[in-house]
Parts: sequence; structure tokens; C-alpha cells
Amino acid sequence: MHSVATRGEISRAAVAAEIGLTRATVSTLVDELLTAGLLVELGARRPGTVGRPGTALALNDNGPAGIGAEVGVDHLAVCAVDLRGTVRVRAEVEAHNREQDRPPGEVLRELTGLIGEVEAEAEALGLRPAGRTVAVPGLVGRDRRTVLRAPNLGWENIAVPLPAAVENEANLGALAELWLGGHETAAAVTDFIHVSAEIGIGAALIIDGHLFRGARGFAGELGHVPVHPNGPRCSCGARGCLEQYAGEQAVLRAAGIPPQRQGALKALHTAAADGDPAALKALAAAGQALGIALSGAVNLLDPQAVVLGGPLAELAPWLRPAVERELRRRVTDRQWPPEALLVSRLGRDGVLLGAAYSTVRAVLDDPQAYAFDSA
Repeated sequence: MHSVATRGEISRAAVAAEIGLTRATVSTLVDELLTAGLLVELGARRPGTVGRPGTALALNDNGPAGIGAEVGVDHLAVCAVDLRGTVRVRAEVEAHNREQDRPPGEVLRELTGLIGEVEAEAEALGLRPAGRTVAVPGLVGRDRRTVLRAPNLGWENIAVPLPAAVENEANLGALAELWLGGHETAAAVTDFIHVSAEIGIGAALIIDGHLFRGARGFAGELGHVPVHPNGPRCSCGARGCLEQYAGEQAVLRAAGIPPQRQGALKALHTAAADGDPAALKALAAAGQALGIALSGAVNLLDPQAVVLGGPLAELAPWLRPAVERELRRRVTDRQWPPEALLVSRLGRDGVLLGAAYSTVRAVLDDPQAYAFDSA
């Protein structure tokens, strides 16, 4: 499946040559995947100037779909992607999801309804939902069903009753970057720190092409790395966390834009593009704090790259100079190049795409298991 996904169109003979199996074995496997609706045959394709034409295989655009959902502090979003990772259906609503505004159960009921709407639209397009993943801004238990702590939502030990896997949003943003190639370089990047920010700041570590979770599954909490130990108190209970200097609300307040204002981030972007001094100063200070925290992570992990994702990607023109400056000052390996600070092309869609594509990825990794389950 990965051979077909990577190449787009490929013959059975080419698959056999690529993965080192006999043509007869590949033909049997392909027939099973065609029957399961994972692949389609496109007709004869001549491989070159000589030889008989081969039948090209491709992923089925109307096959399994991955359903991704996102619980943000101020929104809910759901999408369906096909086997290629193309978004086929999407829905998003503004919502006040902090526990002080409404209970978690009410949030999850609304999310369930939104998932149902997206799945119905996907099925009308001929897609078959193969699974669901829900992204949350917090720590998730090993059972992948419990939100242990999400400070910006005010959630603690909340069981998600949906038939879905639950995953930290930063992890899913990083996986989307890895799988869908969102970074701005043609080179293969398989070791990187992915950092994104909304109300909070999350990071995730990709090492040798795999997500690093840590001993208890909580790796990547960059937003709670202290950059000024005696600074303001954070929602986590500590003082001077990065989130208090480079989180969305902190930057908006410093720029003179009320965080509760509708379209506040768009207003910040516009103000910075117009050269507003307060906005530029706020973003430069956020970039400095972010660079201080990231330099410690780079010194510790020595990644190929650091990727700015989520809303940080949209604000990168004004954040990046200060981040680069701090990295140059503080990273001990003077050979670590500034061009290794990358900006994601996925932007704020990365988390939702990662959630949806994680289900698709499971199908691509083990298509026979999916074919057996769907038989």
C-alpha cells in the first residue's frame, strides 16, 4: 500500500520489484486489496518503449476514510480524508469549551454531533469511515481514551465516551508534518522538533521517523518550560513558563488586542503586516522567549530541524528573526544552521489533518487487517 501511496500509480510488476516479492504473490495480495476497496485498477499503462503495457494500480478515492476531530479552546472541528490524505469533508464551529463556560460532557456531545454530520457527508461521497481520532490540547492517558489534564480547557481526568482514539494535539501536528511533508524543504526530515501555539504552546519530537512519547507519554510540554523563573504564574501552577510569553493570549495582550475579540489573531497578523509598533514588539518578545526555550531543546536533542507549525507558521515572518537570533546565541553546536528552522505549510490545519490521517496511516500500514475486518 505504501508503494502505491508514494508513487501514485504503479504496476503490479513494479510493486513486486520494489518490495522484493514474486509477481504471483503480489498479484494475490493486490486482488485482496481490490476486493476490499483499497485499490483500483486504472487500465493499461505502457512502461516504456518496449514490452507489454501493465495495468496501473492506484489508491481508491472512494475507499476508507479517516475521521479527525479537534477540541480547541474556542472551536470544534472535524474532517474526513481519503487514502491520499485529501480533505473531502470538513466542518468547524466556534465554541466556548472551557469548563468554566460549559461542562466537558456538553462539549463532547456537540463534537459527537459534528462527527456524525461529517461521516454522513463522507458516506454520501462513497467513502467508508475507517476510524476516528480526537485531538485535545492536553495530556492523554495510555488508554488513549482519557484526558488526564488539559489546563487551558480546565479538564482533568475526563473520559471521552466516543468510539475514537484520543491524542495530544501537538503530537498529531508533528505526525502530519512527517507524513504529509508540510515543511518548506525538499530534503527528507525525519528528526525534528515541531512546535505550535494557540492558547497554549505544544511541541512534539520526531526521532528517526517516529513519535517520541517519553516514559509516561508526556514528552513535548515545551509551553511549560520556564524561561523566566520568577515570571507570572501559569495555568499549570508554575511561574515564568514559555506559554506566559509566547502563548496566543500573552502576545495579543502585549500587542494591545483583547484576546476575547473575535478574529483576534487575524487582527494581530494585519497589525504586524501594517507595521504596527505594538504588534511588532509583542511578536519579537514572543520570538525571543520561544528561541530561549527551543535552544535548550536543540542542545539536548540535536535534531535535524525545528518546525514552526500551527498559528506560529502564520506569524513566522515576525517571530522567526528573534527565534533565529536566540538559537545562534545559545545553541552550542555552531554548525547547527539557521536554515534548519523551518515553517510548516500545513499551518493551523496540521492538527486536524494529523488526527484524520492517523487512521488512514493505520490502514496503509496493515491493509490486510482492514480487508479482513471489513469482509
